[in-house]
Amino acid sequence: MTDLDHAMMRRALELAAKGMYTTTPNPRVGCVIVKGDKVVGEGWHEKAGGPHAEVVALGKAGREAEGATLYVNLEPCNHHGRTPPCVDAILEAKVKRVVAAMRDPNPEAKGGGERLAAAGVAFEHGLMAEEARELNIGFVSRVRRGRPWVRMKIAATLDGRTALADGRSQWITGEEARRDGHRWRARACAILTGIGTVKADDPRLSVRDVQTPRQPLRVVVDSRLEIPPGARILTDERILVFSATHGTLPNAEVVHLPNANNKVELPKMLEELARRGVNELHVEAGFRLNGSLVREGCVDEFLVYLNPSFLGDAAQGMLDLPGFESLEKRPKLRLLSAERVGDDLRIVARPA
Repeated sequence: MTDLDHAMMRRALELAAKGMYTTTPNPRVGCVIVKGDKVVGEGWHEKAGGPHAEVVALGKAGREAEGATLYVNLEPCNHHGRTPPCVDAILEAKVKRVVAAMRDPNPEAKGGGERLAAAGVAFEHGLMAEEARELNIGFVSRVRRGRPWVRMKIAATLDGRTALADGRSQWITGEEARRDGHRWRARACAILTGIGTVKADDPRLSVRDVQTPRQPLRVVVDSRLEIPPGARILTDERILVFSATHGTLPNAEVVHLPNANNKVELPKMLEELARRGVNELHVEAGFRLNGSLVREGCVDEFLVYLNPSFLGDAAQGMLDLPGFESLEKRPKLRLLSAERVGDDLRIVARPA
């Protein structure tokens, strides 16, 4: 791969990121078409049902696409969904070479590279694959594992406390950290909380402070259907509630999903969210639901904001976890980043 190849794939990833908040449940895809050393067409996928990135770029390139190289961060699709296969458009335009960052993990769309190669188009993949995977980590999780990528956001003091003893937590972190947290909310397909947080903070669970063309689906784990009728989360768009009890709530769809302990079956809940097209699930809950999700292996990533303050032993912690017999048995994380956001520290980590 040449320096030009790297530069053009980097541009394709930049274009794909323009669909960060809009493409769900589809992947974020960008495309660049180059003839010689000149870019003749660019495009990105904006929303499900709309034209794919390759089709947009080919439309802009026109006849210049013949004999050109097409760069795309995800292998061109080879199936009929809401739109025709991108491979058809590429072959019709007589593109000479296609460079994809990664293969499409969706079994329904596979085979695009092989079909291009069989038609005489040079097909290469693997350039900046890790960056491409990170951009679509939720989509990859949903189609490969049948569950969303679960990102748990925690705001805590330096002594690891997330709320007062009575559950109140507004506000532990500063304004800049809260705004940054809303950017992470905006990229998610759904935001999850528990009944404890609903009772203590009465959240709307919506994206604020940042521009977004759509609001993520709001989801509540409420085993006994205890959401107060006047709760703010029951306003605006319809919410989804997972419960171990049969019943109804205003402006809500209730899914009955009990486990043996008459609590919500959390792994099955993730499967149901994936079935509904949720790629990334953003969790903002209390220490009890946080602990349950971690204990049941449901969390893929931790987004932790640490504020330089203390709340003391009587306050609530990050996770309701059992004690461990030795240091060796404690759950370990792999640190991805640590950055200052205003007066707070943002840490991103994943299970080791």
